[in-house]
Amino acid sequence: MYLPHEIQNAQILISVKTYPQPSKTYDELVCTAGFLPDGTWIRLYPVPLRGLPSWQQYQKYHWITLDLIRNTKDFRPESYRPLKGAEYLQLGERLDTTKNWEERKKYALKEVFTSIGELIQRAKSQEKKSLATLKPREILDFIIEDTERTWKPQWIENSNQLSYFDLDEQGEGKKRKIIRKLPFKYFYKFRTEGDREPRKLMIADWEIGALFWREFDKTQDEDYANKQVTKKFFYEFLEKNDLYFFLGTTHEYHNVSLNPFIIIGVFYPLKEDSSAKKSKRAVSLKIESLSQPPLFDVF
Repeated sequence: MYLPHEIQNAQILISVKTYPQPSKTYDELVCTAGFLPDGTWIRLYPVPLRGLPSWQQYQKYHWITLDLIRNTKDFRPESYRPLKGAEYLQLGERLDTTKNWEERKKYALKEVFTSIGELIQRAKSQEKKSLATLKPREILDFIIEDTERTWKPQWIENSNQLSYFDLDEQGEGKKRKIIRKLPFKYFYKFRTEGDREPRKLMIADWEIGALFWREFDKTQDEDYANKQVTKKFFYEFLEKNDLYFFLGTTHEYHNVSLNPFIIIGVFYPLKEDSSAKKSKRAVSLKIESLSQPPLFDVF
């Protein structure tokens, strides 16, 4: 067995939050995953993330503590659900990006795969591996494709239904706000060790959806927003960052798809040479400013 059936006071470093979508069973589907203290991957589902009170709202790289039990409706060994309910979730400290993500790297890079072919074999084997960190050999392209602009009618109808948690203080029903649907899908085209042909995987990271809407809301211009997304996730990441993919399989396609993985998150510390140069230049400028008087007074 991958992990015990129950894990009391499980500590999880959240590293993955996918873009939400309405669900027939739960308010929203959000794949939440992260690392146990020993670096083992674990998936939390269901967790009504946007339904949690503000003092329980976790971000990426927050430690959370929660009693967990294996999600028996999901055959993937990393999948767990809250034992007593998400309301018992305890929010801990958040690891920052100091020293070029040093603390985050201890968990995210403890086990790194360089071949997606190996991961697919392990996903299809008795192991049923469904979460991993992948280091691509080369990233070739960033692709944007149109998709449906509205949620399926049954999802909207389900989300508009009222429940006990949708009542205000007077007991009146409140309109449930549905998260905006992304009108685009985003993909990386890349190769890993052993690949002859390029791979193309969809990116489901919440971060990419949030960036699109933030830029779109500035101008109401989808082309502008997508240019900003491409600028960050392709040009800036390739130039400045040491890019890794967090991969996960989907429950529906794990056993039937030739490649069941999608990109559920990205991990992007600075390239070590860029980080060193940046640090060295900062020190150099500081020394120079202390040792030489200014040539001009600047107001």
